[in-house]
Amino acid sequence: MATRSPAGRTSGSSQQATWRDVRPAGVVLLSGPEDYVASKAAESIRNQVRTAQPAAELVRLDAVSYEGGTLMMHASPSLFGDWTVIEVSGLAQMNDAFLVDTLAYLADPAPDVVLVLRHSGGNRGKKLLDAIKAAQATIVDCQPLKKDGEKAEFVATEFRLARRRIDPDAVRALVAAVGSQLPELAAACQQLMADTAGDVTAETVEKYYGGRVEATGFKVADAALAGRTAQALSMLRHALATGADPVPIVAALAMKVRAVAKVHGVRGSSIQLAKELGMAPWQVDQARKEAQRFSSAALAHCVRALAEADAQVKGESRDPVYAVERAVTVIALGDG
Repeated sequence: MATRSPAGRTSGSSQQATWRDVRPAGVVLLSGPEDYVASKAAESIRNQVRTAQPAAELVRLDAVSYEGGTLMMHASPSLFGDWTVIEVSGLAQMNDAFLVDTLAYLADPAPDVVLVLRHSGGNRGKKLLDAIKAAQATIVDCQPLKKDGEKAEFVATEFRLARRRIDPDAVRALVAAVGSQLPELAAACQQLMADTAGDVTAETVEKYYGGRVEATGFKVADAALAGRTAQALSMLRHALATGADPVPIVAALAMKVRAVAKVHGVRGSSIQLAKELGMAPWQVDQARKEAQRFSSAALAHCVRALAEADAQVKGESRDPVYAVERAVTVIALGDG
């Protein structure tokens, strides 16, 4: 049976939603290991309900320590007709009492309740997950952002939604500096927006996060791809002298060269190629600009040099510093 939602929508069929566009519904499943995405989705639902129903009650339950009858008690109709948002964590480790009560609830959900269920992933609780899907719930896939392109798109969207502009070079520098964990990347975006005015540039990111080893690797890579041999080698030697690990520096070089190799000699619009190659449009534009320095043979030479450097910095050479320097030199010289 279709149920009314606080946002005025009717939920009559199971649907997928992203964490940014999810709307309140009778039952919402936040499924996947990325806690940041799940928490932002739950926060969005909560805020939307409270905008429509300021007196809505919020109830938080833990499926691990759940006591029988609790869900039904909180889902009972309010004397004042207010909405209730029930957020439940720990579905992947739920106890039997929660399973029994939730299966019964899904068969006859309350009309003025938004039930938000958090499952961190895996096959535990499959019986309940199947029942949730059969109950035509809204499902939000909460997966970590693994690719740099996905992280770059996340950063760009955070700034766009805040009506702030960030330069493409600054996006890349920020992802390189703090992109290993999504919460940290999100916090960095908020810090930059709060502490700065106007456009955020690569220089701004350097001011706040320039000490990160990952950012150092990308600065070396940018200089090498631009053909600034002396600058690239100078930055590399400084980074290594101050304790930087050669491995992430080679990884940064490899990522940049792979991007150049993807677009080298390929025709099409930036948007079209971005979709085909799994890159952001600004990454396509940047890689195309850098690709102009290289012939196919020179690019192949760079790829081979990087493969050798990667093996050498990971144990095949007694002099990993020389291996990185040689790769930087080969890339910086290009066809020269």
